[in-house]
Amino acid sequence: MIMVLAMFLAACSGNNNQNASNSGSNSGSGGSEQSSGGQAGSGSGEPPAKVAIVFATGGLGDRSFNDTAYAGIERAKNELGIVYDYVEPQAISEFETFHRDFASTGEYDLIVGISFDQLDAITTVSAEFPDQKFLLIDQAFEGDVDNVASAIFKSNESSFLAGALAALKSETKKLGFLGGMDIPLINEFLSGYIAGAKYVDPSVEVIYKYTNEWANPNLGKEMALSMYESGADVVYAAAGGSGNGVFMAAKEKGKWSIGGDMTPAQEPDNMIVGTLKRLDNTIYNNIQDVINGTWKPGLQALGLADEGVDYSIDGGQIEIPQDIIDIVEDLKAKVISGEISVPATLDEVDAFLASK
Repeated sequence: MIMVLAMFLAACSGNNNQNASNSGSNSGSGGSEQSSGGQAGSGSGEPPAKVAIVFATGGLGDRSFNDTAYAGIERAKNELGIVYDYVEPQAISEFETFHRDFASTGEYDLIVGISFDQLDAITTVSAEFPDQKFLLIDQAFEGDVDNVASAIFKSNESSFLAGALAALKSETKKLGFLGGMDIPLINEFLSGYIAGAKYVDPSVEVIYKYTNEWANPNLGKEMALSMYESGADVVYAAAGGSGNGVFMAAKEKGKWSIGGDMTPAQEPDNMIVGTLKRLDNTIYNNIQDVINGTWKPGLQALGLADEGVDYSIDGGQIEIPQDIIDIVEDLKAKVISGEISVPATLDEVDAFLASK
């Protein structure tokens, strides 16, 4: 399934924005696009479910978070026969309006919100429409209600594996990390990355910076260049669209990269590993549960053991020696078994390494 996702994301890189602008109709709010996902992928007659999805502000074509979610909704269309509509907001302030617009129609069996900053919108609108089912991705929903499920991902676990691989592959023993914001969600990536790198090689140094913007690849490139120039030969991009600047810098400097919510197939000449939040699986599974009548509200905390996160070396052109892969796979098995408990905050990293 990871190889399939890798191929889909690589295809999305050049196609999603075009598809979004060519289908559906303008929502009339702030220049955002509301579009139809088209007809059911199989069978005939009434589709088993109709779904709405509110993407994160980075939009389709980000080669990351939104595109992975898009892969899940497309899979549900093709395999389950659902139909869907989606919207690409341009600002956080639009989230509540779009959720309310979808919910007020009464047409949708499930409304999906992508990203942590849709929490307030879904909290408000779900209270107004208690019979409407919602799924919030990448943020725990606060409150015990019957119509909201939320999914969070243990990105520290996948980043632990990426950090180990990077440390073993690095020639300079200096790694970089570019985060979108200094927030717990992003620092979960960073914590696992540092822990994994130093777990396999305590001498490795990890430097990190934050763009404080999600859609500024030029700024991302500038920050990545400074890390490469300071001696890092691998930089991990976990900054949404701003992270695309890392790959530009890697190409310019002849260095390596790691992609958050990406696969090496998307940047085959510089990406050594990608970390994945399996939003595609989560969205697909929740839609399937709605169709089967087994959908449940509440929190879904998904890690390696749940196939909610993973790492990928698929599609890359940079050779990863088998002995490195074997070490990473052994670490993965230990995380899944519970033998290794990966730190999720920066405050926990030193104690984790000391207890090794």
